[in-house]
Amino acid sequence: DEIGDMPLTLQAKLLRLLQDHEFHRVGGNRLVKVNIRVLAATNKDLKQAVREGRFREDLYFRLNVVSLSLPPLRERPDDIVPLAEFFLDFHLREMKRPPRTFAKETISAMRSYGWPGNIRELSNAIARAVVLGTDDKIVPEQLGLGPWGVDPFQEGENLPYHDAIEQYSRHILEQALRRSNWSQTKAADLLQLQRTYLSRLLKQKEISVEPPSL
Repeated sequence: DEIGDMPLTLQAKLLRLLQDHEFHRVGGNRLVKVNIRVLAATNKDLKQAVREGRFREDLYFRLNVVSLSLPPLRERPDDIVPLAEFFLDFHLREMKRPPRTFAKETISAMRSYGWPGNIRELSNAIARAVVLGTDDKIVPEQLGLGPWGVDPFQEGENLPYHDAIEQYSRHILEQALRRSNWSQTKAADLLQLQRTYLSRLLKQKEISVEPPSL
């Protein structure tokens, strides 16, 4: 994985292994014969790395027998939910947790989010939700998405601009209060607002400033 980050010294050793099909273990004298195939992955432009001298040209051609280019997850929105369901099932079984499903807003949030870390980020986010969550539905916050991943335009719905802004602003204010343990001063700092202005917003939108009762 990430072979584009391999140091040149290790690249030389890997090339020798691929050419000779043999190697010596560290500190060992016995020659070990191997018969292997290599599947390598990278998010780097290896051709550019070869031109810049950061990747050996001979190793590049040795590895580049069959090349597959996989678009980033943000360009494959239809793949996100099936992958998320696969990872959810996998992590639930690995951690021996009871069945859980994604809330409707979570599916919308996952499709809207850019996933800069691609599949690894998606898998890790779901693993975190499995570890930390207790409800049968996984909500966006448990994936670390928060209100920014939520799509207000649910399938089949029309949402006017001002209604969308109202929905987003309420969500952001409520999240700031939760993250600040219901301290308005800390929430104001988090949102970079004046404390008095935040209080007016909360009163105007009739948002409770008390933690929910257990």
